[in-house]
Amino acid sequence: MSILAQSSGHRRQTPIPPAPRPNLTDDYERWYTEAAPNNRMLLSLRSGIDSEVAWALDRLCRLCQNEQFMLRAIPGLTDALFEWPEWYTKEGAKQFTTDPVFFSAPPQKERRRRHAIESLFILRNAAMHPSNAEELAIHPKTRDLILCSLHNLKPDSDANSEYLLYVIEILQSIALTLVLPPPNASPKANPIGPLQQIAGFSSNRSLIIAALTSLTTIFSNPSNASHVSADSPALETSMNVLPLILDKELIDAALNYMYAHLSYPPMTKAFLLHPRMPGTLRLLVSLILADQMEENVSFEIGLPAYTAPAQTYTIKDHDLTKEELETLLPMSEPQRCYEWMKTMFVAQADGELTQVDFWNLYKDVFQPHQDKYPLLVASDVIKNVNTVFPQAQAMVLPGPPQRFVVRGVDRRKDFSASAQFKCQWDRSQCSAEAFASTDALYEHVLEQHLQPFEGTHMPCLWATCQQTDITKSQMRGHVLTHMPDMQPPPKHPSQPDTITVPSAGYPHPVPEPTTRPPPPARSTRVTYMRPHVDPPPSSLTALLCLRVLFRASFASADAAPRADDDHFGFPGLVDDPEEDAEEAGNKHLDSDMEGERRGRKAFIGIRYLMEDVRLRHETFQGWVTEMVDAGLSGTT
Repeated sequence: MSILAQSSGHRRQTPIPPAPRPNLTDDYERWYTEAAPNNRMLLSLRSGIDSEVAWALDRLCRLCQNEQFMLRAIPGLTDALFEWPEWYTKEGAKQFTTDPVFFSAPPQKERRRRHAIESLFILRNAAMHPSNAEELAIHPKTRDLILCSLHNLKPDSDANSEYLLYVIEILQSIALTLVLPPPNASPKANPIGPLQQIAGFSSNRSLIIAALTSLTTIFSNPSNASHVSADSPALETSMNVLPLILDKELIDAALNYMYAHLSYPPMTKAFLLHPRMPGTLRLLVSLILADQMEENVSFEIGLPAYTAPAQTYTIKDHDLTKEELETLLPMSEPQRCYEWMKTMFVAQADGELTQVDFWNLYKDVFQPHQDKYPLLVASDVIKNVNTVFPQAQAMVLPGPPQRFVVRGVDRRKDFSASAQFKCQWDRSQCSAEAFASTDALYEHVLEQHLQPFEGTHMPCLWATCQQTDITKSQMRGHVLTHMPDMQPPPKHPSQPDTITVPSAGYPHPVPEPTTRPPPPARSTRVTYMRPHVDPPPSSLTALLCLRVLFRASFASADAAPRADDDHFGFPGLVDDPEEDAEEAGNKHLDSDMEGERRGRKAFIGIRYLMEDVRLRHETFQGWVTEMVDAGLSGTT
């Protein structure tokens, strides 16, 4: 036997790979979705056995939420899912409307109704996938089921509300390709009538939103423009819900329908004659303002400010100096008490001190020296107040608790400043230190500068004073005009502790402040509000509605928009100036002219609201500015 034969006789067989296991993720079991006539879910749906139908629908309700779920993958599944909704539309709904509503339906009837609703739920979820939506759009039973359900079922019945909601949502998925029959066709062949009734008169929020959304999608197809009517109940509902700014879903549906309605020029002209048009314009602007999100922006436009410390003044209660204490100690009482009071206190009508504080001030000063200089008792000290200050009075204020006070006097105050009481003689060259009071400064000027001068006339050498020939006797009074006030100048709470100077290093203080160059402004910041995020879709839709109405209102005025890079997408927009000139020469109908007049008047009325609208996008903000400018110059 050859080597080749031996090797072929002992060759190993290649193992067969195991079959792939079913994908159990998200309840997606492959053996239930096999494209075979004996598919278990399909057989269960058509068995008529409630338990089997319920099992199949329950599994399909979970499978239809998976993106891999395709109706055409299981032949006959779509027809089977239509069976229960068709039964409910033709027969089952009548049983729920004829039976008394005081008691719940029999379990068997309720189970069948749930079968119909769950079948529609599966079709509705499946229709969210484009492939399934195309499958339903061409299926012969889809349109018949939608029309029969909308025309035959009462939307105000609780038993029908969920069923109709799923029907309308299935209609939404196929509405883009739906072409309605001519207006003269049978009303039963057109879903617009029932949808308008649901949107206009239903009290069910979900049904209203679904109906408005379906109408918007249908009217987005220009082929269906002939079915838009000026007296649309859906338009009335859209205007009614505009104040509900917190219900974003409802507002979005209402605004989208309103824009789809106004996109047709005849409907726009008719709306200008609507009595609620001015109020609707205000609500549209209010919606934009409510969603407007702004930030505070500020920036500096001036030069840097240079500052220098201002003169600071401090006020404190007067304490005895060493000289004053040495003068008072040797005096005999009560004269010492009198002089002490004159030094420590001043008469003040609204002043008040407690008798305890008054006595403690006296005791704290003289008690350390009582061995050599005896003290008065507290009662005598309090009695002496009236002797020194006749208007003062010791009294007891009723309580509780009672308060023993001395009214009519207050502590003497000491004022200090770095340059307030500085001598400015010799053209501010006097070398004396700053004084503690005006009196001390005045005595210094008399003794050190006026008395040593020989002659009858002398010039005033205070700082920059221009007086050059004053008698010596008059100079004593003239100098008083230069003395600073004992009371510090009043200061506003917002006044800073620094002053602004023209440049860095500029001398301060200067002899003549009035000759100092004006400094730059302290605050040269420009602050304004600007939008920092793009507006939500609802605001943009509201702006588009305003823009369409603005175009129609100013169609015959100079403010009518022209087609350019910033103006596009509006029905009836003027593209050719020559065509505009020809249209201007044509005579408008009286109703159109009246509508334009009312529209211009309404836009003039909302101009003050439009001025507060700020949008981040330059093109959108340009539209707002154009409407505001037209409101300024518009005529009614």
